[in-house]
Order: sequence, then structure tokens, then C-alpha cells
Amino acid sequence: MSIHKEQVKSALSHVIHPHYERDLITLGLIQDLITQDKYISFTLELPAKDDVLANHLKKECTTAVHKFIDKEAILDITVGINISKKRELEGDEPAAAQPQQPQQQSVLSGVKNVIAVASGKGGVGKSTVAANLAVSLAQTGASVGLLDTDIYGPSVPTMFGVTERPNVTTQKKLVPILKHGVHLVSMGFLVDTDQAMIWRGPMVTSAVKQFMQEVEWGELDYLVLDLPPGTGDIQLTIVQTVPLTGAVIVSTPQTVALDDARKGVAMFNKVNVPVLGIVENMAYFVPDDMPEKKYYIFGKHGARKLADRLEVPFLGELPLREVVRQTSDSGTPVVASEPTSAAAIGFKEIANRVHQALIVRNKEQEKTKKIDIKIRP
Repeated sequence: MSIHKEQVKSALSHVIHPHYERDLITLGLIQDLITQDKYISFTLELPAKDDVLANHLKKECTTAVHKFIDKEAILDITVGINISKKRELEGDEPAAAQPQQPQQQSVLSGVKNVIAVASGKGGVGKSTVAANLAVSLAQTGASVGLLDTDIYGPSVPTMFGVTERPNVTTQKKLVPILKHGVHLVSMGFLVDTDQAMIWRGPMVTSAVKQFMQEVEWGELDYLVLDLPPGTGDIQLTIVQTVPLTGAVIVSTPQTVALDDARKGVAMFNKVNVPVLGIVENMAYFVPDDMPEKKYYIFGKHGARKLADRLEVPFLGELPLREVVRQTSDSGTPVVASEPTSAAAIGFKEIANRVHQALIVRNKEQEKTKKIDIKIRP
């Protein structure tokens, strides 16, 4: 059942400001309220900076919503400072709390390497590469997670054949589903298959942040992020939330895909995320009855040439094979279902090159830092 704004306002009317002894709704401190299904986003406006008070009110708001509306509701609360509120509130302004350094909780602190698998445009097989990359790394004995950050079009549930919903810990953290040796999280696990995610940007970015902050990922050697196509809100949210170790760009050989892949490389360069390399997917077609034949349907070596021009590593080419489509649709990535096939070996070779690129990157470059993007009017 979807949560409505009036329900949220009613719940928050039970949260009393400790200094003014009136509820937050009456005081007009709740702004920009957005609801979508079980997701709630709003700004808590305070007249002055007070980290202790802000944390207290955020906790009380969360408790009220879980108590009066839905214990599974997910809240994204932003604290804003509006000094004009001083004149609107009755009584004296509360004394400012002693300056306190807010505690910074390290996001994904147990993950050694965070790898973004990205593409400039859709339909190039990025999710297929991400899924087989994750399983290939897990087959080496590494501990691997795969986070599907494509909120509008999640692919992981289908590619891994997952239909069940994940469990939740006593600390209200989501527990990834383990399949084919990979710890999986996807919005597709939380909504019905036929339900469309008709969300605005703030709701989408809020969900992505919660998948990184409120999931029991534990200790991982690799966390693979399956990004949606493009260079928009989700990509920027990720680089602001977690330091990426590196990015893998997936493209097909034709010009229209390469143009967008170039933009993807440029975006990661701009935010100082190392590009581990480019993968050319659907490089050529190989008929099952004539495995020695290669038909370059989308052009020849386009992504390889782009990698040379941009001076980034070329991680390899993957042919267009029916078995890859079949195994993805059936819920078992080809490296898991047919590990000795030519198609699986191609993915494993790319996974090995990614592993080697990470070794060089971690040895020669400093750890990537989260970036602070400021939007100017």
C-alpha cells in the first residue's frame, strides 16, 4: 500500500520539538515532502545549525513513521538551515549546542574494491557483463557483491533467477541474497515484477544511497555496481556517497554507442575515478553451426579503437552468442551454467584483466575519494 503525504504529516505531528514544545508540523519545519510507495523524503528546516538536535529529530521522525504508518517505510531526511524561521517561532531561540563534530560513518567500510560497470547508452549488454563479471570473480574464491543500481529497469532478478524478498536484520538492514556465489541486492527484489517505478530523481537517488548505507554487505573483496545507462543523477550520487575503486565501460562497436561510451569515460575522468578499461560487447556474431565464422554486424573493433584513442585499457571483446542470451533469461549466467564454454571463457578472461588492472591501480594510485559536487544557480 502506498504511503500518502497526509499520513506522513499526521505521524510527524506526534514529534515534539524539545525546545519549543510543539510538534514539527505546527511549527512548519517539514518542507518538500515527497512520498512514493514506501519511500518518504522531506527537508527538516531548523533555524540554526545544531547537529545534536537534528539527529534527535531525525530519529524521532523515523520512529513516528514506523509506528503510525509502516515499519518498512524508508525515509530520506535532509536537514536544512533557514534563519528566517527564528521570527516565526514563538519564544526565545534555543541556546545553541556546543559545536560537535558529526560522526562520519564510513560507507561500505568492509569492501576492498568497488567497481562500477557503466555504459553511455542502454542495450549494449552492460548488465550481462556485470553479472558474469561478478560470478567470474566469485569463482576465484573471492567474496563478491553485486548491487543493481538501475532502479527503473533492474535486471539482476531475471539474470540470477531470484524471486524471493531479502531478509532484514534486527538493525533494520537488508540482507543480500546469495546466488551463484554472489551477494545480490536489487530494487527488483522489493517490488512486484509488473510494477513500474514512476519516481522523480530525489526518490531514486535516495534508494541508491540506502542500498549502499543500509545493507548488511559485510566483508567483500569486490562490490560490482551495475549502473543504469547515462551520466545522470544515480552516477553522481554514487561518486558522492562512496569512493569508487574503478570503472568498467561497456559498449558495442557501432558509432552511436561509441559516442555515448566516450561521454562515460569523460564523466569518470572528471570525477577522478580511474577507468579500468573498455569492454566491446556483441563484437561479432558467431553461428553455433559455424563457430569458425565471424560476422561483424555492428562494425569492427570500434570499442578497441576508442580505447586506443582515449588511452585507456581495452579489456577484451565478447561475441554475440545465443547461449549468453539463453542463460541470462533462464536466471543462470553463462559462466555459472556453462563454465567451460567459449562464451564463459571470454567473460572469465575479462574478469581476470579487471582483477589485474585493480592490482596495478591500487599499487600505483591513491585511494579514490568521495567527491563534493556543488550546484551553482
